Amino acid sequence: MPEPLDLRHLGHERVIGSYLLETDDGPALQDCGPTTCVPELRDHLAGRGLALTDVRHLLLSHIHLDHAGAAGVLVREHPGLQVHVSEIGAPHLLDPSRLENSARRLYGDDFDRLWGELAPVPEANLHVVGNETLGLATFPSPGHAAHHVCYLDRDGTLYAGDAAGVRIAPAEFVLPPTPPPEVDLEAWERTLDELQRRAPQRLALIHFGVFEDVGRHLEELRRRLDEWSARVRDGASEEEFAAAAEADLAVDRDVYEQAMPFWQSYAGLRRYWEKRAA
Repeated sequence: MPEPLDLRHLGHERVIGSYLLETDDGPALQDCGPTTCVPELRDHLAGRGLALTDVRHLLLSHIHLDHAGAAGVLVREHPGLQVHVSEIGAPHLLDPSRLENSARRLYGDDFDRLWGELAPVPEANLHVVGNETLGLATFPSPGHAAHHVCYLDRDGTLYAGDAAGVRIAPAEFVLPPTPPPEVDLEAWERTLDELQRRAPQRLALIHFGVFEDVGRHLEELRRRLDEWSARVRDGASEEEFAAAAEADLAVDRDVYEQAMPFWQSYAGLRRYWEKRAA
């Protein structure tokens, strides 16, 4: 069973993880977290008898900062690290300026505290994923973001990024992460169909943990996407949306909101419905 490396974002447990796995070409990390978590990532590797320079590959689900923000900094420290990402995401790793400008507008003065430095990934280190990456089946999984991909290992583990939602072990509640600007509910429905068709044995989530009740989990995510998006479509304010989300959770509110703040979920769904109306 894989287990997440807890990157302890801002000192909080079970918010952002990364997975260390063995591939056909040596050790790899699946997602790496932001630059603010690099010391914790380095400590986890050392605890397993590894240095950063022992990791040969970085498999990115998508380029959001909580999943890939440290990629350029890691390559700068380890020039042999090979970075795998979708074709849509690759240009934003080569030149992260647009990504950073967009994130700074969203997070304001909190950007540096939350995420730290964004550094470019050299073109020589960057690889666009195909149908297979280092022995893992690789496929597009849009919905959360247009450039999202998943990796399915031969042992049945689906490294799902955010495509299978947020669930903080040991809780059962599945939250749909819907930050702006790219949420696409129709694409996400098709992705959930594809995840079910591929029938993984377990889901490895960055936020946070590994779960084997795959069918129940995906159905709950599908249902809650419908419920939460309908609230915004029907006119709920941000405050009303957050209050309803808290009521849905009942417990573990704080750790879930650290992983996916309710205001971001609301903003992404509101943008989705505004684009639909336009």
